[in-house]
Amino acid sequence: MSGFPEFDYRNNELFVESVSLKQIAREFGTPCYVYSRAALTKAYQAFDAAFANREHLICYAVKANSNIAILNLFARLGSGFDIVSGGELQRVIKAGGDPGKTVFSGVGKHVDEMRMALNANILCFNVESEAELIVLNQIAKDMGKIAPVSLRVNPDVDAKTHPYISTGLKENKFGVPASVAERIYQSTQQYPHIRFTGLDCHIGSQLTELEPFLQASHKMLNLLETLQSQGLSIEHLDLGGGLGIRYTDETPPSIKDYVSALCAGTRTVKQRLLIEPGRSLVGNSGILLTRVEYLKHTSARDFAIVDAAMNDLMRPALYDAYHAILPVQQNASEARNYQVVGPVCETGDFLGHDRKLSLNDGDFLAVMSAGAYGMSMSSNYNTRPRAAEIMVDHDQIHIIRQRETIDQLMADERVLPQ
Repeated sequence: MSGFPEFDYRNNELFVESVSLKQIAREFGTPCYVYSRAALTKAYQAFDAAFANREHLICYAVKANSNIAILNLFARLGSGFDIVSGGELQRVIKAGGDPGKTVFSGVGKHVDEMRMALNANILCFNVESEAELIVLNQIAKDMGKIAPVSLRVNPDVDAKTHPYISTGLKENKFGVPASVAERIYQSTQQYPHIRFTGLDCHIGSQLTELEPFLQASHKMLNLLETLQSQGLSIEHLDLGGGLGIRYTDETPPSIKDYVSALCAGTRTVKQRLLIEPGRSLVGNSGILLTRVEYLKHTSARDFAIVDAAMNDLMRPALYDAYHAILPVQQNASEARNYQVVGPVCETGDFLGHDRKLSLNDGDFLAVMSAGAYGMSMSSNYNTRPRAAEIMVDHDQIHIIRQRETIDQLMADERVLPQ
C-alpha cells in the first residue's frame, strides 16, 4: 500500500513485515500499538543518506514517540536526540543515547531540568527567551559549568499547518525575533557562564510544502552571516524538523528532496547542520490495532464501536486529524458508512468519521499512521490502562511495553485517614 510499505495484505489479511496483525491482536490483545523495525530503520537511513558528505547530526524529536526501544534503535543507527523535558533526557540515557548528541528545546525548562542536562553534558540548550538565558547562566555559575547554548529564533514564517502545531509565527510562544537574537549574541559578556555554540529555528509540524522551510532557512542564513561578520563563532545551524507525512491525500516532499533543499539553501554554510525530525521518522512506521466491540445501526448513522478510544489516540479529537482505518481481514460483504468511535464518554471520542467498511462484531481494525503522537500523547482518561506496544522485526514479535493494569493506575493513590 502506498505510504505504508511494511504493512500489506496477503490473501486479504493485513501483515506487518512477515507477521499477521490478527496474530498479534489475538496474542497480545487490543488496543495495542504495533511498529515495524524495518520502517523505522529505512526512514532514519533515508535522512542520513540524503546528507551525503555534508557534516550533519539528525536529532530525533523524542516527543513524537518516546518508547525506549525506539530510542535505542535510533541511537544504534547513530542518531542524536531533541528533547523537551528532563524525563525525555532520562529516557534517552536509559535507551543508550548519547547526551553529547542531544539538544534540549522547550519554552519552560525547569531549573532542575537545567541542572540534570548540565550534569549530563548535553550538546546544547535551545534557549527560547532572555529570561530563560538569565536563569541558565545563574544555574551554570552555581554548578561551576559553562552552558552550551543555541538561541531559538522565531523567523515569523507561516508553516501552513494546523494552528496548534505552528510554532514559527511571531504570535507563537516559541523562540525570539532575529533582532533580539542578534542583540543577545552581541551581549556575551553579560553571560559569563554561557557559550553560544549554535543557531536554531523550528517553524512547526506536519509541513507538506518546501517553501516554508526554505523561507526560514534563508532568514537563518542571513542572521548567521550577520553574526559571523561581527566576529561571533557559531558551530552549528539547527533547522528544526516538521516534515509531514501522508495521512490521506497529502503530498509532502520526500525525505531526500527535503534534505537536498535544505543543503542547497545553505551550501555556503560551513557549520554542521542539525535537523530534528520526529513524525517523518516514526509516523508511518506504526499503527494502532483495535477490535470492533459492537456495531450500532441507527436511523441517522452507523457506528462501529471499537475498544480503542481518544485516550489511546488523541489526534482525531484534538486536531480533527485523519487516520486511514483498514480492516485486518478483508471480506466481500456489503460495506457501510461507519463512524468509528470509542467507548469513552465524550462525543469527541472518535477515530474516524464516514469510513466505508465491511464489518462484523469482533473484527480487528488497523488505524494507520499512528506511530507519531499516538502512544506518547495517550492518557488514562476514564481509568483506562494505556495500550501495549509491540515491535515487529521480520518474523519476530517483541513486546516493548506491557499493557498497564488498573492496579498500576491506582497504586500511588491514597484515601484520607479517619
